[in-house]
Amino acid sequence: MARTPVPDLDWTDPECPVARTLDLVGDRWSLLVIRDAMDGARSFTEFQRRTGIARNILTDRLRKLVAHGLLAQRTAPSGRRREYVLTDAGRDLFPAIVTLRQWGERHAFAPGEAHSILVDQHDIPVPEITPTSADGSLLDADTTRVQKIR
Repeated sequence: MARTPVPDLDWTDPECPVARTLDLVGDRWSLLVIRDAMDGARSFTEFQRRTGIARNILTDRLRKLVAHGLLAQRTAPSGRRREYVLTDAGRDLFPAIVTLRQWGERHAFAPGEAHSILVDQHDIPVPEITPTSADGSLLDADTTRVQKIR
């Protein structure tokens, strides 16, 4: 599997993939930009309208997401503007975004409170993402452990 080169950063925990991921996209604005790019946003104006983010912060987050290889800039079909599109690395965040969404559906709303849901192309709700082992059994924090590799 090809890996996207990651610029040298002052890593929070250099050997932990979770910490490195959070160093790259762990603030709410970065994840909301990625979420909106997955939902079709392409222009600076669209990202700002959808998130309500201040222009200077959005400029910074877009610059970082491009620098880290999660978004790419290209000329819009009109030829007049630049637009942002997800790279393969950015698209690979889809399961993480879905997992965060599903956690939010379960824990961030009061019963009966209005919220959005993710549906597939047939308008059927996306099934809950659950990690499973090679034999198909469900995995959780009690049935897994971190193993360091060198």
